[in-house]
Amino acid sequence: EVQLVESGGGLVQAGGSLRLSCAASGFTVDDYVIGWFRQAPGKEREGLSCISSDGTTYYVDSVKGRFTISSDIAKNTVFLQINNLKAEDTAVYYCAVEAIHSDRCDVTENEYDYWGQGTQVTVSS
Repeated sequence: EVQLVESGGGLVQAGGSLRLSCAASGFTVDDYVIGWFRQAPGKEREGLSCISSDGTTYYVDSVKGRFTISSDIAKNTVFLQINNLKAEDTAVYYCAVEAIHSDRCDVTENEYDYWGQGTQVTVSS
């Protein structure tokens, strides 16, 4: 059974950093594409970044330079490092898996097959 469990969220001051984790089970993270998304209050869910089966990464323009996605095969976990947090980063952050083996990825939401429960990030200004 494919499962994803996010952790690492919390309350942080603007300018701070967080590293979110997405622990996978039922598959290995280098088998498939893993993406990170977020949903802010009153807004639609948006894609942020993804990492392909061979480690190729993709970022939407709005997060380039502040967000870094990475994976640890030994821990079967994908991370999202967020630096210089801003109030507008406040959201529930989700990881998701697209169950294909691919050397590229994007964050088209309806292509993702399994989702975690989310972790809340709140940035105080």
